[in-house]
Amino acid sequence: MCALFIIPARNGASPLLANVHPSGRTASAARRGRCQRHTFSLFLFSPFSLLHFLFHQSISLSRSLPLSPPPLSLSLSLRRPLHSQPLFRLLRITTSPVPHFCVCIFFFKEKYYRVFLDQQKEKRITMASTEDKAAKQESATGWKDSFYNPRTGEVLGRTGSSWALILLFYLVFYCFLAGMFALTMWVLLLTLDDYVPKYRDRVPYPGLVIRPNSLDLSFNKSDPLKYVQYVKHLESFLQRYNDSQQDKNDDCPPGEYFLQDDTEDMSKKACLFKRGFLSLCSGLSDTNFGYSEGKPCVLLKMNRIIGLKPRGDPYINCTVKRDTPIQMQYFPSEGRIDKKYFPYYGKKAHESYVQPLVAVKLLLTKDDYNKELPVECRVEGSDLRNNDERDKFLGRVTFRVTVVE
Repeated sequence: MCALFIIPARNGASPLLANVHPSGRTASAARRGRCQRHTFSLFLFSPFSLLHFLFHQSISLSRSLPLSPPPLSLSLSLRRPLHSQPLFRLLRITTSPVPHFCVCIFFFKEKYYRVFLDQQKEKRITMASTEDKAAKQESATGWKDSFYNPRTGEVLGRTGSSWALILLFYLVFYCFLAGMFALTMWVLLLTLDDYVPKYRDRVPYPGLVIRPNSLDLSFNKSDPLKYVQYVKHLESFLQRYNDSQQDKNDDCPPGEYFLQDDTEDMSKKACLFKRGFLSLCSGLSDTNFGYSEGKPCVLLKMNRIIGLKPRGDPYINCTVKRDTPIQMQYFPSEGRIDKKYFPYYGKKAHESYVQPLVAVKLLLTKDDYNKELPVECRVEGSDLRNNDERDKFLGRVTFRVTVVE
């Protein structure tokens, strides 16, 4: 929107300007020291309406026609003491050869404008300092009142009764939550069996693991400190297979499943497996399990799965992934796993149960020393899976053996 102060003029002079004294006062007002009222018109134009208005005015002047009124005008009055130095100076700007209109713009006089700005600046500084002092006082008081307000008796924004009510609410609320949690856990435990898991379809086949618990067996056969960790691990693992522990179990007939489903007693009996069944790898005749000779023993076992009854005659077979084979000894004979150790009834029902073991003694020669030998063992002769590419330990295990002379 464009805003212009436009005053009609006659004979090239403005009647308003004619009454203005060079000092900014009219002659009569300067003498009387009274206030003078100046009335003028304010015309408001948009860019398009301004062009339209000027175009019509120029046509009217050229044809000596009466001038048309502007689209929007507002009559304003300026009243001020004219005996003092004027605050505004009225200038006339005329560029038309026929000055029928006088365009007037009010400007601040420079020195009075600077004085005015300095006064405003001082006012702002004074107000800011006053506000800062008040804010500091309020902040100090508010900080103290946030902990304890002596006027209202509030502590941390609450009265004693308010604190009592909110604490009572949260006490009841959390007691309710605890009761709901205990109730849901009690209902959940009612659906569980202490002896048999409810869902067992995720692990239909067992994995195969080795002892010592390492997939990279590397040692120097001449340095006991290099293989003592493997010997200690095997000795600790075989403690449950000692005769003193296994004499409590039953000597079950071989080749048959030891079924106990019809018994009313939830505690199940277990078939014995003594460490003496492992012969040269039992640690009884050779406490170093062959590591001092460079012919280490490795124990293999299947993971426990409740109710597993493998078909066929399962046994463990190990091979070395290279062109020339390596001689191995298996204990028990041929690495067989007897059916009498199946099925397994769970940890709570089968407390004295131990997994059957197969010991593999690697009969390495001097040509096999200082070489990394990858060995793979699989469960064969049954329906147990051993070739799942997604699970490298399902029915099989691969480890490396390096013996340094």
